[in-house]
Amino acid sequence: MSATPTAPVILGDEPGSFPHSVLAERHPAIIQQVRDAFPYDPTRHRALDALLANCADGAVEPLSATAHDRDHWTAWGLGTHVGRSWYDIPWLWSESYFYRRLLDAVGYFAPGPWQGIDPFRPFKLAELAAPETDEELAALDDLTTLPADGQARALLHGSLWGNRADLGFRLSDSAAATAAAVPALVADDSDTLWSLLPSGGAGTLCLIADNAGRELVPDLLLIAHLLEHGRVGRAVLHVKPYPYYVSDATTADVVDALTRLVRADGRAAEYGRLLWSAMTDGTLAVRAHPFSAGPLPYADLPADLRAELATAALTVVKGDLNYRRLVGDRRWPATVPFAEVTAHFPSPVAALRTLKSDVVTGLAPATEAALDAAEGGSWRTAGTHALIQVRT
Repeated sequence: MSATPTAPVILGDEPGSFPHSVLAERHPAIIQQVRDAFPYDPTRHRALDALLANCADGAVEPLSATAHDRDHWTAWGLGTHVGRSWYDIPWLWSESYFYRRLLDAVGYFAPGPWQGIDPFRPFKLAELAAPETDEELAALDDLTTLPADGQARALLHGSLWGNRADLGFRLSDSAAATAAAVPALVADDSDTLWSLLPSGGAGTLCLIADNAGRELVPDLLLIAHLLEHGRVGRAVLHVKPYPYYVSDATTADVVDALTRLVRADGRAAEYGRLLWSAMTDGTLAVRAHPFSAGPLPYADLPADLRAELATAALTVVKGDLNYRRLVGDRRWPATVPFAEVTAHFPSPVAALRTLKSDVVTGLAPATEAALDAAEGGSWRTAGTHALIQVRT
């Protein structure tokens, strides 16, 4: 487990706080959305009703004795949380376990007709089929007029801003779809990032993905560019082993995104074919380690995953949840150095993230003061600001 904490762990027990609103408002909305998306049978509906009631007024319940991942959750601290309110345990743990129990409710793991059916798949496919996706892919043709470095910078920012395509976030923020397309950067270490991925580089890039759909596509496009222009020799894409946090990417979502690219026109199709070929020859690999859907920070990486990431020239960590896991889901001062809270990570690491929760580190004091003066605390959770942070 992690070393002695230096900042309080975030809980969901404070009414009016962002974590409390996720547990009290977002999770019931997700249950309703999942219920409406499929013609589930009465057994599944009763299980969803029970989960809704348990999350609102009950205590954390154990997994069944036959659960395939019971040993994992036991090692991740399930025994210490069973019987406690969802609001009184670490928010990161509570959120993660909610999605695990939601999959139980819809029969995802159990033998039967609903086994392996992603309850979030309709929303992910809608993202890929959206007109906005067509527009973003068509815009790739315009990038061909830029030099390679200019294309790389554009694709990096596409990967960063693609994190706004977060279905779970949209459920609790109806204004998200109309917010500014380009969030302001509160930290930008992109020059350092490029120094770790030089032209002629033969190292391995690990990218820990966040959302599927319109975020995963620009992640894949960035990987394609880096491979095509010789900035990395190999890429490893880490995804979730099962559906998680509404829109988090799984291997099936990678295949859907690649298929979307291959069937597109112009430059998008060229990138799609490059990535398809890279997967078949191993230049691009996909990993779905059980820890990727775990409730613990990356300071607690298991030995096998830590050893694999240690070989990377750079690990890119995408999105808000992965940022919380990277720095620790704690009430850090915003000015605590990013390098200090990521010193545990086994390779050079870059965080690409739009801000959708309270945790943030590595800001200049003047930046934090200006943001607080202009926006109060809303800049931390509204998804209107972003950051690129790197620890070499």
